Amino acid sequence: MASLRDIRRRIRSVQNTRKITKAMELVAAAKMRRAQQRVAAARPYADEITSVMAELMRRNLEYTHPYLEMREVRRRALILVTSDRGLAGALNANNIRVAVREMNSAGVPVAVVTIGRKGRDMMRRLRKDLIAEVSQLGDAPTMGDVLPAIRVAIEQYESGDADQLDMVYARFISAGRQEAVVGRLLPVEPPEGAEKVAADFLYEPEPKDVLDALLPRYIEAQVYRAVLENLASEQAARMVAMRNASDNAEELIGDLTLTANKVRQATITTELMEIVGGAAALEG
Repeated sequence: MASLRDIRRRIRSVQNTRKITKAMELVAAAKMRRAQQRVAAARPYADEITSVMAELMRRNLEYTHPYLEMREVRRRALILVTSDRGLAGALNANNIRVAVREMNSAGVPVAVVTIGRKGRDMMRRLRKDLIAEVSQLGDAPTMGDVLPAIRVAIEQYESGDADQLDMVYARFISAGRQEAVVGRLLPVEPPEGAEKVAADFLYEPEPKDVLDALLPRYIEAQVYRAVLENLASEQAARMVAMRNASDNAEELIGDLTLTANKVRQATITTELMEIVGGAAALEG
């Protein structure tokens, strides 16, 4: 059994660890609230551009744009969104697992574009076809930060090197629940359930010209929204992970304190027995 000094040293070590995890939990909670605000601020733009695009597609039922044309899938491209840092529970592992499953089940070559250091490192370790990556985005990424990766993925589709473009990210549902999802970006599916525009607009130039200009912006908005949702999911997962770590440290401190008390009591009992035995021997 460890000595009383060793147990007390371990208790102090766990107490210091608990202070760190508690501080990280509070920081993650504050960052999660700010990330939620950014997601909420980005939603009106994404919703409105979806509504306008749905309206334009209803007006031009016979118009075919390369982004709308279904073609035989011989090659695919995938945008994988992860975080730059760890200590976020199973968030990154779930995103990577879904992405690898999609690549293995595709049956065709898949090129990967990663947003986030964790996904980039894993794709390199698995020797996947990594064609572009963006990392070190910080806690407040802008559209300009992720636009280079988006353009590379879109160019793969426009050049014919990919017949379908998908995206994997962690969708933020609540502070305690984040879900790794996969969705198709290209070819664009007509938005279902999109809100109707507030008025019957007259478009200048023609609606099909507006649709041509709007479709790339729609793809960019969807990817940027996914990046913001993944960031909010990351902070929520880190907050929960640090809270669990603090609770585990608290339990471990209790167990070690109980063990220390038992060792201390055993030491005192042994010393008393030695004193009594020594006194008895002297009397004899």
